[in-house]
Amino acid sequence: MGMLCVSHVVVSLLVLSMGVGVVSGIGANWGTQVTHPVPPDIVVRMLRENGIQKVKLFDADSDTLNALTNSGIEVMVGIPNDMLYDIATNMKAAVNWVKQNVSDHVDKGVFIRYVAVGNEPFLKTYNGTFLQTTFPALRNIQAALIKAGLGSKVKVTCPQNADVYATTEAGLPSGGDFRADIHQVMIDITKFLNDNGAPFTVNIYPFISLYIDANFPVDYAFFEGNGAPIIDGGISYTNMFDANHDTLVWALQKNGFSNMPIIIGEIGWPTDGDRNANLMYAQRFNQGFMTHIVTGKGTPMRSGPVDAYLFSLIDEDAKSISPGNFERHWGIFYFDGKPKYPLNLGTTNTGMLAPARGVVYLERKWCVMTPKASLDDPQVALSVSYACSLADCTSLGYGTSCGNLDTRGNISYAFNSYYQIQNQLDRACKFGNLSMVVTRDPSTETCRFGTMIEPYEGGSTELSAGVMSLEAMLFVMAVVEPGCDSQLNQVNH
Repeated sequence: MGMLCVSHVVVSLLVLSMGVGVVSGIGANWGTQVTHPVPPDIVVRMLRENGIQKVKLFDADSDTLNALTNSGIEVMVGIPNDMLYDIATNMKAAVNWVKQNVSDHVDKGVFIRYVAVGNEPFLKTYNGTFLQTTFPALRNIQAALIKAGLGSKVKVTCPQNADVYATTEAGLPSGGDFRADIHQVMIDITKFLNDNGAPFTVNIYPFISLYIDANFPVDYAFFEGNGAPIIDGGISYTNMFDANHDTLVWALQKNGFSNMPIIIGEIGWPTDGDRNANLMYAQRFNQGFMTHIVTGKGTPMRSGPVDAYLFSLIDEDAKSISPGNFERHWGIFYFDGKPKYPLNLGTTNTGMLAPARGVVYLERKWCVMTPKASLDDPQVALSVSYACSLADCTSLGYGTSCGNLDTRGNISYAFNSYYQIQNQLDRACKFGNLSMVVTRDPSTETCRFGTMIEPYEGGSTELSAGVMSLEAMLFVMAVVEPGCDSQLNQVNH
């Protein structure tokens, strides 16, 4: 989500039927910020076995595009925010980008339909960084597409966060309008998209509202209609999605774009890393969302099928956790392509998610804290801090899947996460005299100690530097931060 979607793929699921109607473009984001990606050809096969007809990339990764060649899957490629300046200020850069990332792949048989120019460029947290470059970049890419003879076949769009619009103090959708500080640029971009027959793309996250506001009514985030509704004129809003979506509809209407198509670029619920991020809530939200939109009725202000993309396809263990530890757990599949929970997308006869096939795992062995090691050993805190700085410890903490582990369990989880990410190298389980390799799975009923999948040769994540310098790094940390125990305190809650 947000600034963390530089290299994501959004996968659109064509819902054929769920007994009552047809939905247009239900999807899921496939993120690539992972240490051990599932090979793209396996992912493409998994997408097809799940009835997936469209994918949306937030970059233009060549391995992914090559895997999509002649697949029949519709593709949206993307331009990361850090490329906007060059493309906005250099038409030649825009032409070259389109040739390399669109034309060349179209010629090879990739069905590219959209180019996403930037991703949530006007987030408040960016402090206006991309305010002057987004619209010029959008114009230049459109011009480059026309020059390449693709102007009628490939459309541009610019995914926005829902914070680009707001409502009145009363909080009613009918009070919706574009944010005051970016009002004119939003009008310019929206008019440009509308004039070129392109959609307005927005990302909506009820989970984030619950995450940042302890007083947010939980039931209003879901779709059962159990919460107190918001009454706006003659309309009763019983869930946040409808209200947020229609706030955008009002903003578009007020500014002369009543019929502009809307795509929900990202919507979903994480499964770990926060007390409200769990399997039960994620299944409840995503299945509720599917059930809500499958009728094709739309929202109170915009009837018809909803074009939306679930966030996300696969967990990403290398994402930044600046917004929260939940950032690495949005997937409806685990990192290895295994489904997390029952989810009927209406695309298969079983009504269940089909797992990735052909994924190869490393050996069934784990790195844990040795029973003879003392918790008072001064190397414990240093070792945990080091392991978690290079691995993924976001399942440790209050209300998380591994939140019930004792202190030794927390330490073992940190050690194993590092060990697996480092491809089970022997030296990656040498935390002084604190660790050992075992062949008995240390997982608990709720806490999964994983074994990593084999590294994909096309992956770009570099791991060797970290593991090669483990002992030296621990020595440096001991000298520079002799009192360091913050990470141990974190995993001990």
